This record gives sequence, C-alpha cells and structure tokens, in this order.
Amino acid sequence: MTDLAHIRNFSIVAHIDHGKSTLADRLIQETGTVQDRDMKEQLLDAMDIERERGITIKANTVRLEYTADDGETYVLNLIDTPGHVDFAYEVSRSMRAVEGSLLVVDSTQGVEAQTLANVYQAIDADHEIVPVFNKIDLPASDVSRVAEQVEDVIGIDASGAIAVSAKTGQGIHEVLESIVHHLPAPKGSRDAPLKAMLVDSWYDAYLGVIVLVRIMDGVLKKGERIKMMQNGSIHHVDRIGVFCPQMQAVDELGPGEIGFLTASIKQVRDTRVGDTITHEKRGCDKPLPGFKPSVPVVFCGLFPVDSAEFEDLRDAIEKLALNDASFSYEMETSAALGFGFRCGFLGLLHLEVIRDRIEREYDIDLITTAPSVVYHVYMRDGTMRELHNPADMPDLTHVEHIEEPRIKATILVPDEFLGDVLKLCQDRRGIQEELTYAGTRAMVVYDLPLNEVVFDFYDRLKSVTKGYASFDYHLTGYRQDNLVKMSILVNDEPVDALSMMVHRDRAETRGRAMVEKLKDLIPRHMFKIPIQAAIGGKVIARETLSAMRKDVTAKCYGGDATRKRKLLDKQKAGKKKMRQFGKVDIPQEAFISALKMDS
Repeated sequence: MTDLAHIRNFSIVAHIDHGKSTLADRLIQETGTVQDRDMKEQLLDAMDIERERGITIKANTVRLEYTADDGETYVLNLIDTPGHVDFAYEVSRSMRAVEGSLLVVDSTQGVEAQTLANVYQAIDADHEIVPVFNKIDLPASDVSRVAEQVEDVIGIDASGAIAVSAKTGQGIHEVLESIVHHLPAPKGSRDAPLKAMLVDSWYDAYLGVIVLVRIMDGVLKKGERIKMMQNGSIHHVDRIGVFCPQMQAVDELGPGEIGFLTASIKQVRDTRVGDTITHEKRGCDKPLPGFKPSVPVVFCGLFPVDSAEFEDLRDAIEKLALNDASFSYEMETSAALGFGFRCGFLGLLHLEVIRDRIEREYDIDLITTAPSVVYHVYMRDGTMRELHNPADMPDLTHVEHIEEPRIKATILVPDEFLGDVLKLCQDRRGIQEELTYAGTRAMVVYDLPLNEVVFDFYDRLKSVTKGYASFDYHLTGYRQDNLVKMSILVNDEPVDALSMMVHRDRAETRGRAMVEKLKDLIPRHMFKIPIQAAIGGKVIARETLSAMRKDVTAKCYGGDATRKRKLLDKQKAGKKKMRQFGKVDIPQEAFISALKMDS
C-alpha cells in the first residue's frame, strides 16, 4: 500500500512526432522498470500498426517506481497519449484520470496546432503542467525561442521548463525530479465507500474484459463484488493488478492508484468508459461526472470483397468495437456491394487504422465506400432527419433545406506557405475568421465545411506546405447550404455505392471527374455503356464506353455491298437488344479506385 503523498499521476501530451513515446521509454528505462535486455523502441505502443506507422493510437499506462534525490520512493503512474486529432478522445479520457501533465514541445519545431489543442484539454481538466523541451541534441534546436512561443501562444510560464533529449537520455533525471516536486499528489480517502473511474476497457481472449480503473476513494480488493453504476451490472473481481508495463498482480488498489481488474466480464459493452465502479453492498451515493461520449464525425460503408466473408466481418467488427469505444457501426445492404456495415469514425486516420486492423488481424479483404459526414435534412412537414448515407436521401420535393456540419480549423504554417494555405481553404468553401502571427509562423483560423475536409484536405495541406503546416479542428455546429445528391448511373442503372453529397456549384466538376475515372476502370462489354453523373433527373456529365466489336463481315469477299450492310445491321440490332437486357459488371477494383480520396 502506498501513501497518497508518494503517488504522482501524470500524462504526456504533445503534437504528433514531438517525442512523447520516446520520452516515456526513457522514463521507464531511467526508473529501472524494464530491464535493458527487454527494452525496445516505443515500448508502450503494442499494436503492429502503431509500431509500423510510428504513431500512438491507444493511450497506454505504466507504473514506475522512483527513488528521488531526497531518498523518498515515489510511485509514478504515467499515461502516454496519442497526438493525432482523430484520437483526441483518448487524450481527453486520460486527462480525467490524472492530476498533472508533461507538455512536450519539439525545440526545433515549436508550438503546433495539436500542442495547443492538447494543452487546452489539460487546462480544462485542471492540471498542473510542466513544459519539457525535447530534441535538444539536434542542431536546429532553439530552446529560448520555443520558451517564448509557449509563453506567448499558450500563456503558461516556461521559466521552469526542462530541456531534454529523449533520444540520448539527457535531462531525464531532472524530469523525474520535477514530476515529484511540481506535480500535485492525488486526493482521496481510504475509509470512504469505493469510487473508481473506468478509464478504458479492452478484450483479452484469455481473461475476458480487462478494465483500467483509477481509484478516487476507498479500496478495491480481490474477491469483492463490484457494481457498474451506469447499467447496474454486478461482477465478482477475479484479479487486480498494475501495468509495469507487463501485468503484475497486486492484492489491493488504494485511493490515487491506477490499475486494472478482471471480473469474467464477457462484453465490453457492459463496461462503458467513464462509468463509476463501486461496491455492491456499501456503494457511493452519486457517480463521477464521466466523459462526454465520443461523437463519430465521418461515416463510411465497409463491405467484404467476397460476400461469403460477411459473418467473419461481423465478428471482426464486434471484437474491434470492444477495444475501441469511439467506433460505432450498424448493418446495411447495397445493391452493388451486398451486405456490409455502415461505420462511424472520429476522422480519416481512425478509419484507415480500423480498416487496416480488420484486413490484418482478421484477414478479410474490404471495400470502403466514399467517406461521408452526417447531414441534417429538414423536411417540409417540419421534421428533421439525420442522413448518414447519401443513398438514403429522401425525395427532394419533400425537402425544405439541408444543413451540413461545419468545423473550426486552426492551422499553423510558416510565413512563405501562407498564400497557398489561404487559397486551399478558399477552394474548400472556407470562411476566414482570424490570422495572427507567432514569430515567423502564421496562425489561421477558418470556418470550413467538414465534408470538404474529410476527403483529402490534410494530404493537400501537407503537400502545399511541404509538410510544415499543422492542423487541428473541432466541430462547431450545422449550417444550411446549397447541397445536392449526385448519383452515378452506369447503363442507366444508379450505383448506390458511388452516390455522394456535393455543393451545387461543385457538382459538375466532381461529376465529370468521376465519370472520366469510371470510363477507364470499367471493362468494355459487347454493347456500348453510357456512364452518367446526375442530380435528380438532370444529367450533368456523361462518358460513353464503346462496345467491343466482332468483325462480322470478315467472311464477305467481293459481291454486293448490301451483303455487308445486312450483316452489320443485324449486329447493330443485336447490340441494341443486348444493351436492354445486358448487365454491367463493375469490378471491385473499379469501386476502390473510383472512391480513392484524390478525386
């Protein structure tokens, strides 16, 4: 049992690639938690995709024991958080479980958009913040400039900031001393009824659901019966432990501690993140405030390439949803693609990660339909419908107006690329709200439609700024605009998987690009195939795929021209009939290529 004054709970927050996971590695190494022979890069990033892409997706926790210079031994609970805007939900959740944060800023890059977003989350959670300037081993490092930026842009005192190199290990001892002396100890009472916050939960094939908890008050012991306050379910605790980073069993968890429990829970649905756990008999009166549930922003359909794999896909999606509270799904069918699921994600990177995990961990080939956002369709009878899939758009005669989600985007960009960024935002129907400077970097705030951002905005932004811009956004609400549903018709049959919502002014260029692409992708048939883009009954773009032709006049040599004419007319009539009854097979590759974001 650890005395409250000797516990420190903290998280590491930063922009992408500023060195959070590397700093966590060094802290683990410095405190001797993991032996050198077991040490590896990004020790806490356990998923293959995390290691491959070099990013953190799930917030991970580890318990360190550190003997300070004053001879006291402290228990440090560290949560390493993701930096990407798509996983901001993981960050906000981790913040509620700890009392302080290390703010890591790359001393060569300075403050970036996600640095700001994550710091504001820490300030909202009432954290004590210790700034850490990383990468001082690089020649381009400039600590005084970055300290000035932190004071100007974020407004927190950087005089006590620590300069470190997480790669070489320089300054790590000072970080540990600073954690012990500057971050507050947790509060809580051992004698009060048990009140524990459920921080995360995931599924393990052997142990069932593993629940990560932060004890606020009271003591949790093995063998006790606990109650989840949200759904009232009661479980018997089998095992309690802490992560060092391997699981290590302990007898009890006291106030201020972070650990895990297993209780033969079968469904992760029973363990809602943000729930309060208490004892069955002597429970606490009211639950903790919990977290705001995550709201999916981007929706897309996931279909198996081979329709026989639908059941496998269902299992895979159910298992992934167990480990990822921010991912939602429901079943849908499509005439072109068969059975599949309509899934909601926090952003495009989240979508890519989930898709990669299904393909890799469950070995299922997938087709992803065009990502779309949720529109609000106001009907003439005064009702409002949420539109997740453009194919479900009601008849326009009943529609009063359509509203689309808007976001507030903050972009930090070096001065020389500012013009390109402004042009990109204007092209995406953005409205400029403010433009300020921090040193040589401009900070632009734009009001943009989310629909324009989910396709390929981030990639375009990175390419026009040579990778130097950073981008962060949050939803602000809905606004009415002139939106229409564009359908794609192949041989006069609408293909529901390719329909999309577009702004009326953009519809023609979008439609033309789509039909030109499909013309190259659909194989030729024995009859000619018209490919059209249409809004309602009006065709706005068309390409015709010419027919394959058999030379029916090859046998005719000499003689009258009418013989040839007769054969050609017969062929023509056959092709006309064929077109009437013929079915066009659109190969799966064509769908995948047509829906690629670069359209």
